[in-house]
Amino acid sequence: MNFLEERIVKDGVVKPGNVLKVDTFLNHQMDIDLIDQMGAEFKRRFGDAPITKILTIEASGIGIACLVARHFHVPVVFAKKSKSINLDGEMYVAEVESFTHKCKNQIIVSKKVLKPEDHVLIIDDFLANGCALQGLLSIVTESGASVEGIGIAIEKGFQPGGRMIRNLGYHLESLAIVDGMNDETGEITFRPQEA
Repeated sequence: MNFLEERIVKDGVVKPGNVLKVDTFLNHQMDIDLIDQMGAEFKRRFGDAPITKILTIEASGIGIACLVARHFHVPVVFAKKSKSINLDGEMYVAEVESFTHKCKNQIIVSKKVLKPEDHVLIIDDFLANGCALQGLLSIVTESGASVEGIGIAIEKGFQPGGRMIRNLGYHLESLAIVDGMNDETGEITFRPQEA
């Protein structure tokens, strides 16, 4: 069991509907030492790629992406879920459906911050059905930049997102892959991974 899996077992809470709550250490209250360790692990896994930007989606992915970017010494770009007065000029736009919030959002990235010459590492906290990732991938494709890899903190391996993204040929690395959860017992089963 790796460091993230151990923390999920210790502090994660399984809820009905295939929901895994990690809000006490990952996506509400954030354990910065843990997330920094995650950043170091993503650097180890993707360190050979010529990464120039880390891309994520607001809001839960931002903290993780920032600590990953610290290890790569590159900027973070996050797709916004609503247009604001701070965004001007031409935009890349994609529609995504949220598993957690059960709604559709348009995500927006300014063309000023994502260029054809960029080599992008996409980072997010969860991968379930892959809708958010598909939106981010379409924005990178539209920009002409290249996707060098995708780093996910927690993948729900029993949902189709990971398989679909891997079948598209992307280098996808998840720090913890959950193969099963029982909301009655709280038991979580992880897919074995190479160290």
